[in-house]
Amino acid sequence: MCLAGAVAVGALVTVSFLVKEVIVVVDGERTPVRAFGGTVAEVLADAGVPVEYGDVVRPSAQEAVADGTTIEVRRARPLTLTLDGRTSTHLVTATNVGDALAELDITPAAGKLSAPRADAVPLEGMELTVYTRRKVYVVAGTTRLTSRTTARTVREVLRQKRIALRRGYQVSPPLGSFPKDGTVITVTPPRTVPIQPAIAQLNWPALAECESRGDPQAYNPNGPYYGMYQFSLAMWQAVGGMGLPTTWPVEEQTYRAQVLYQQVGGKWQGQWPNCGDRLFGP
Repeated sequence: MCLAGAVAVGALVTVSFLVKEVIVVVDGERTPVRAFGGTVAEVLADAGVPVEYGDVVRPSAQEAVADGTTIEVRRARPLTLTLDGRTSTHLVTATNVGDALAELDITPAAGKLSAPRADAVPLEGMELTVYTRRKVYVVAGTTRLTSRTTARTVREVLRQKRIALRRGYQVSPPLGSFPKDGTVITVTPPRTVPIQPAIAQLNWPALAECESRGDPQAYNPNGPYYGMYQFSLAMWQAVGGMGLPTTWPVEEQTYRAQVLYQQVGGKWQGQWPNCGDRLFGP
């Protein structure tokens, strides 16, 4: 009887020695666990904690476990992220939106999020849209604006800056396009006069280089004459130009010069007597 009792006591001592008291932390939730497993993977299996693809386990799954070990499991969550109009998919272990963005090294300071930073990222995943604050420029006639915006489209930028669009006005880039950082948005008056292909194919850059060294903001006080093609104000207005030629981008000044050439029937000598022949050079 004494021998049997000693054997029983020895068995209990052996079992108690094998049992380990560990802490398992799953997504921040701590649970005390008594386990027989010798490795992290075995302890998690004993505790009924599955480990899926993308999950992060610390210490590693094959590491030996001692009494008092803390095992951390961060479960992966699918995140479909649309950042400034571009969509990508990720696995994150963060449990809230703010930490998920930090995990992806995205810091949209003062940007626009489709969900608050404190919102939970559910285990089944979520879709998140982020628009960063970008610097864009608006050129509309004599108006020059700089905008720091989270707008999703060019149309939204113009609406925010209260730029009215009249029938026929040309906008570049297109109204529905995404205004990335550094975008220059130009709004030009209606172009109601179609330009003949043969006129459009003349060497307009050579004419501009001769007249003004190609400078859209050139000014000659002797006229006075303005812009790349040295328009007088009267001639600029006669071809539908608004404001000063120098307040408009290259494309608008070139279009108005082509309208002028077309209106005078190709008789360029009156407008560009010194440089007009450059139109026909290589």
